[in-house]
Amino acid sequence: MAKKQRWKPSSTAGEGPVPETGGRAEAEEVSRGGDTVLTEVPPDDGSLTPPVTAAPDPQRRAPGRLGLRDRLPILLLQAAHPRQAVLTAAGLAAAAALSGRPTREVAVVLATVLVGQVILGWHNDLVDRRRDARHDQPGKPLATERLDPGTAWFALTCGVLLVVPLSITSGINAGSAYLLALGVGLLGNVVLRKGKASWLPWAVSFGLFPAFLSYGGWGGAFEGTPPTWQMTGLFALLGIGVHVLRALWGLVADNEDGWTYLPLALGLRLGATRLLALAGAYTSVVLVLMAFAATYVGLRQ
Repeated sequence: MAKKQRWKPSSTAGEGPVPETGGRAEAEEVSRGGDTVLTEVPPDDGSLTPPVTAAPDPQRRAPGRLGLRDRLPILLLQAAHPRQAVLTAAGLAAAAALSGRPTREVAVVLATVLVGQVILGWHNDLVDRRRDARHDQPGKPLATERLDPGTAWFALTCGVLLVVPLSITSGINAGSAYLLALGVGLLGNVVLRKGKASWLPWAVSFGLFPAFLSYGGWGGAFEGTPPTWQMTGLFALLGIGVHVLRALWGLVADNEDGWTYLPLALGLRLGATRLLALAGAYTSVVLVLMAFAATYVGLRQ
């Protein structure tokens, strides 16, 4: 039996009864080519604003359809500051080879420094993730929330568990020197980086690299001797140059945050372009002096 439709009186004279909807969608009659078509329309709540449909997020992908750049290994690699890691590891491996170390020891130096630099890169992005997000850094997967911080911390912990035995493979003295340099670098990601002494962790960390090379030997069998003071000092100066070059690309954001560290002070005085040229020339001169020192005084005492 058909359900009876309830009617309520019309509030306007001359109008027929109005169907009572009770909050449900009403039927609207539309004439199309002589035929009457019933379509549903949303109930009138008195608002003149049409319903808004949220636009799809272009960054969000369907589950199981991640692009190559959104895969975990690529995100971890991107957060590791790979260019700095590869250049530093390759430079120290080349120095070990030029000092006469066997190939297997050069490979251990390369692996040790590469893992350590990756740890420093992850830690830096973890410390800066909220700041990078505030300054809209698209190349930072932690800042854009494409990489979970917990995953990055887990990878960093695994890296520490790997770098310790790698360091000790070169000997207790050499391994201790490198782990101390790594600890200073991690500390530099947290303290001193915003002020005038920002160069200090870089100088100390790089200044410990010659000890890592001069004391190094396979399995600790060769304890070596202390590094020369000339090479230690030149490595420390190199660290300052690398610090300035690395900081150049973030001077605007650092100035907005009120930092007063060395590269920003120089940039405000000289300008970014002149500072880039000066820092490049400074670093080149230090590298040339290191080549002369390696030739005439050597790495070890």
